[in-house]
Amino acid sequence: MTSKKYSILYLTDLYFEAKGRKYCEEDLYLTSRLREHFDILLCHPCDSEKFEEIVDLIIFRNTGPVMHYKNYFNSFITRINTKKSPTYNAMSGKADMKGKSYLAKLTKEGYPVIPTIEHLQDLPLLPESDKYMIKLKDGADSIGMQVVDREGLVVIELGGNIIQPFVDFVYEVSFYFIDNDFQYALYAPDKSKRWELEIYDATANDLTFADRFITWNTVTHGIQRVDACRTSSGDLLLVELEDLNPYLSLDLLSIETREKFVVNFIESINKTIAENVSGL
Repeated sequence: MTSKKYSILYLTDLYFEAKGRKYCEEDLYLTSRLREHFDILLCHPCDSEKFEEIVDLIIFRNTGPVMHYKNYFNSFITRINTKKSPTYNAMSGKADMKGKSYLAKLTKEGYPVIPTIEHLQDLPLLPESDKYMIKLKDGADSIGMQVVDREGLVVIELGGNIIQPFVDFVYEVSFYFIDNDFQYALYAPDKSKRWELEIYDATANDLTFADRFITWNTVTHGIQRVDACRTSSGDLLLVELEDLNPYLSLDLLSIETREKFVVNFIESINKTIAENVSGL
């Protein structure tokens, strides 16, 4: 007798176009692997409400920047919190899931992040710089980003934005985690081409850096990506902690690494569903 499969509502935007990323191909691959173990229902996040109560787990994947459908996303969060619907990732993150204000908080707490402020009175917390980056708190993919000089800061309408000094880094590197476990790392050796990535051999010090932010966050289950930049002095600084729907660049991995990731992903999903079912 065949045991009943758990059911998953897999949220994605297959038609979202992102520079250097193939959202639809990644999610079609993942769902093709997941359907071997689960019953899969796939839809856009803006259409999810009618299906949320008939599945065992809601997986929030390559859905694009939520700023494009903020009202739908806010309603989604309200529903799943009210009904205690299990989601993957767990919607308890303190990082990009809630906007970029966390970077200012981490700056004040002395974490190794690109120095960030939300208020002009905190400008002394930033190092002197010829240029500053103004970023939307709810932004993604450089949407709404501005570059200004120090004089330009005084005329910036800062509401809803953060300020960072321009950092002349050597390269960007990303560390990918399932739950609290490191999976692989990728980097962009040409800093002008963010999404032309190659395999990165992470050192023990690199992983200590990345794990510090995974530990700081409160995501009990899910996929997170720690994005960092390597400075000319050799240090790593956090660029962002993507704890909602990080793109995974699975097509760049070796067959062995990709297979290991998928196996760990399925195991984590099963564990999440089992814990929810046992808690009912």
